[in-house]
This record gives sequence, C-alpha cells and structure tokens, in this order.
Amino acid sequence: MFIRRMMQMAMVMLLAVTLGQVANAQRGGGGRWIYLGEANVDGSVDHDRITVGRDDGRFRALRIRVERAPIEFQRVIVHYANGERDELPIRDRIRAGGQTRVIDLPGRDRAINSVEFWYARANGRSQRPKLLLYGR
Repeated sequence: MFIRRMMQMAMVMLLAVTLGQVANAQRGGGGRWIYLGEANVDGSVDHDRITVGRDDGRFRALRIRVERAPIEFQRVIVHYANGERDELPIRDRIRAGGQTRVIDLPGRDRAINSVEFWYARANGRSQRPKLLLYGR
C-alpha cells in the first residue's frame, strides 16, 4: 500500500514538472539557443551582416556573445522576412567572454532574414574580436 502511494505521488510530481516545462517553453522562457552565425571585427570600426534563414529564421529572442577581445556596439538591426526591421537597444561595450542579456523580439516567432551590426574594437589590442549570434 505504501509503495503504491509513493508511486502515485511520484507520477503526479513528474506530470507537474513536465507541464511546467511545456508552459515555460510556450511562453518563450525555455528552449535551447541555436547558433546562427558569427562575424569578426576586422578593422577598428566595422559593419557586418549575418544571414539567418535557418528554421525559416523564426526566433523569439536573440543573444550575442563576444570572444577574444571586447566590442563596442554602435547599432544592431534585425531585418525580417516581411520587410520590417527593428533596431535593438545595444549600445554597450561587451567584454571578451561576455554576452548580452536575452533580447526579446517583438511579435510572435517572426521570420528573421538577417541581423546587421555596426561595431568597433573596444581597445587597441591586436586580437580581432569575434561575435557569435544565437537565437531561440
């Protein structure tokens, strides 16, 4: 009798956890980050575009990671398949090994064609900074 009751409680707990994870993923709070592309700051000031298109380019959020050396962001624009665009509020210096906060995109699962970056090396180091773009 005791074992049967414990099994029932374990099943209820497992069901509750599973339903919570499904609800969190539907709200956009979960999900894994998908690598979308990368770019290097080749000069002291640079402009690059990462073409997305994977999974029909449909993402709810973006995150930018910086490697090798810090980057000073001046402007970031997301171009959508429907011709619209959003300028993201990133005007920060991000250190090597750092990343942006989760950048939620307006609307629902909008198809992204590309993301355009205007940025510069944050210091005079000889190493070229590398930007990695992720979406979910």
